[in-house]
Amino acid sequence: MAVSPDLTSADNIVAGRAGEHVDAPELRLFVMGLFFIFGGITSLNDVIIPKLKELFTLNYTQAMLVQFCFFTAYLLIGIPGAKLVKRIGYMRGAVAGLLTMMVGCLLFIPASQTATYGLFLFALFVLASGVVIVQVVANPLISLLGKPETAHSRLTFAQAFNSLGTTIFPLVGAGLILGSLKDVKAADLSGAALDAYRVAESQAIVHGYLGIAAALAIVAAAVWMFRNRLKGENHEASGGLAGFDLLKRPRFSFGALCIFLYVGAEVSIGSLMINYLALERVLGQPEAVVGWMVALYWGGAMVGRFIGSGIMYLGVSPGKLLAGVAGGAITLILISANSSGGVAAWSLLAIGLMNAIMFPTIFSLASEKLGSRAADGSGIINIAIFGGAVVPLATGAIADVTGSLAVALALPAICYAVIACFGYYARRPAT
Repeated sequence: MAVSPDLTSADNIVAGRAGEHVDAPELRLFVMGLFFIFGGITSLNDVIIPKLKELFTLNYTQAMLVQFCFFTAYLLIGIPGAKLVKRIGYMRGAVAGLLTMMVGCLLFIPASQTATYGLFLFALFVLASGVVIVQVVANPLISLLGKPETAHSRLTFAQAFNSLGTTIFPLVGAGLILGSLKDVKAADLSGAALDAYRVAESQAIVHGYLGIAAALAIVAAAVWMFRNRLKGENHEASGGLAGFDLLKRPRFSFGALCIFLYVGAEVSIGSLMINYLALERVLGQPEAVVGWMVALYWGGAMVGRFIGSGIMYLGVSPGKLLAGVAGGAITLILISANSSGGVAAWSLLAIGLMNAIMFPTIFSLASEKLGSRAADGSGIINIAIFGGAVVPLATGAIADVTGSLAVALALPAICYAVIACFGYYARRPAT
């Protein structure tokens, strides 16, 4: 549907139609800022998982409920989020998502005051719902803001700002959240003393998310100022059941599956990273000491996205590059799982470099030739991000059953194998 019917001026731009693009550099900066924000917020889960695991004496499966609740929002909000964006437009949709994220951050206050794990999970779900809406906007919009032939490179470049957020947020969060862990442990306490400890220690989480809430309010106000910048947006009505008819296209459906598997693998490794590095056979250091190193995992993705963007800009096949880095991720998992010390640690951290181009490349390869169905495609792919809920939970269960985080890494390795197959399958442009 058309959000703005005024198409009479030569300055007005029709957004969302096949073959058209918007020349608006200032909007590209805003969208890259959105990538930075939702990337950073998502990566903070890797820091609060070991924190909540200790505070509430959880096993790995229970701790992975953090990611399950966060990424379940993609399943439940993906299609409604796409419908909302199609109704109110990209820029207003971004504001709605940012404000929802702000509400989720504020819900950490009652969660901390009651020291209830379930409330923390609910706050994360609301926060993630806002992230989903923002991501429904950001992915197709960055493709729209430039020439179609450079969409792969541009989306990968924008994702580098996502990785900048995933690098900076856990680096700061590790100091704020994990750094507050005291010598006393929740497992040694009970009754009122345990409740008081949980309330006091969870304040570190609250302070961090209150700062994020304030920043989100400022960004939402700035985006609102540009709410009318895209004139005459046009989004084609959904076919079938909310766009699920797109899954009849083999290339798109295979790509959606790979988004499910990629996000699941990436989140599984990131979520277990701190606990893995703290193992005696790896670095043998407390979580508070090695917590900052998760930023290296996400930092590798940031560096790799800038490199990958340049490589694809020079004409290297995105599909072939995707297959190559997926094979590299499998190799690094095998090295880490079968070694110890620094080799085990650095090989697992280096998977971030392999992850670098995966999401934007899978997304753009799967979405080729969608044209005015781009918002529908983005909604379906955001549902596929639900893999970040399922695969980490399964990985945590494997770790609990086998008693080995190294064995649990076999599941992410299988995910990367399927992605390598998709890269080879999609090595040629869509017809």
